[in-house]
Amino acid sequence: MKTVVHKSDTRGNANHGWLHSRHTFSFAGYYDPQRMNFGVLRVLNDDIVAGGMGFGAHPHDNMEIISIPLEGDLEHKDSMGNKTVIRNGDIQVMSAGTGITHSEYNKNADKEVKFLQIWMFPNKGNVEPRYDQITLNLEDRHNKLQQILSPNPEDEGVWVHQNAWFHLGKLDEGFSTEYQIKGAGNGVYAFILNGDISINDQKLNSRDGFGIWETDKFTISANSNAEILLMEVPMA
Repeated sequence: MKTVVHKSDTRGNANHGWLHSRHTFSFAGYYDPQRMNFGVLRVLNDDIVAGGMGFGAHPHDNMEIISIPLEGDLEHKDSMGNKTVIRNGDIQVMSAGTGITHSEYNKNADKEVKFLQIWMFPNKGNVEPRYDQITLNLEDRHNKLQQILSPNPEDEGVWVHQNAWFHLGKLDEGFSTEYQIKGAGNGVYAFILNGDISINDQKLNSRDGFGIWETDKFTISANSNAEILLMEVPMA
């Protein structure tokens, strides 16, 4: 078993006034050769966007891009003709493939929007660009690990061009569960959204990250009321 711990205060910190972003992995002006990725997980940005502000139209290609809103309303427009709003409880995915252009703005002028932006390398290149968005039942993650992403269009959640599974859990203090690795050779990167959690014997706090691989399973225990995101991805 191998593990890595990334404490919250060791993340990259970019404050542009209208945007405050914490980078778990090297991104834009933050570069750390020891923090380039976790397997195929390339970007984990914890973003806060001021009222009425946002990211103008910009391109992507050959990347699986997942957005998880935490608070507020994020308006999305893209070159495929989609114009949508995503909110807490929604999951958005784009397969950039051969190339897309999109923009993201805080729909509200009077409050912030907070969301996670996650990029994964795909397992096939130059696919036809694709967009999807779903709304989840928040009760399905209470003292459970709710699947929000998988490689399979027929499964729960959104799907991606990668042998990856994501889960969200909202756990009561004292709750414990076991996670079984689904894909051979995969690892899991856990991100603590809030509260205090132990994975095996490693204690973690709000906004800490923890990677674990070369194991078949591990135990998650809530030391307080807590929320966690698990991202299982290929390590190579």
